[in-house]
Amino acid sequence: MATAPQEAASGPGLPQLDFTTFGNQIFWLAIALVATYFILSRIALPRIAAVLAERQGSITNDLAAAEDLKAKAVEAEAAYNKALADARAEAQTIIAQAKAEIKADLDKAMAKADAEISARAAEGEKKIAEIRANAMESVKAVAKDTAAEIVAAMGGKADGRTVTAAVNARMKG
Repeated sequence: MATAPQEAASGPGLPQLDFTTFGNQIFWLAIALVATYFILSRIALPRIAAVLAERQGSITNDLAAAEDLKAKAVEAEAAYNKALADARAEAQTIIAQAKAEIKADLDKAMAKADAEISARAAEGEKKIAEIRANAMESVKAVAKDTAAEIVAAMGGKADGRTVTAAVNARMKG
């Protein structure tokens, strides 16, 4: 007859809890751990390390490229600002030249207009002087005729020289 512990060992149950097989289990556990260690250390971990190193290199290269692009962007911005300042300065120069040309043209036009106005004023003064001279001559003629008529109406006789001398003396003051 079988005893109770033998029946329990040969019967259904959990074989890993069977104390009679602990030696074998520990041996195979040690071999599995050593094999897993060698597989991981020789195959898997170097591949992972290579991927991480490649990633780090890629990140470093990308950061360096980003720094280069940033430096180029700063240079481009400086060049843009310089070009903008140069364009503004050139625009100011062009504006100043245009103003000077317009002022010169305006000065010429003003001088021409002043000359025309002076010429017309001189012509007008000449005409006024002619009109005044003609008016004075007309006044003298009327004065002479009137004086001769007044002298004749008063019953006297006046000769032309006496009347002209009297009118001229009165006109002078």
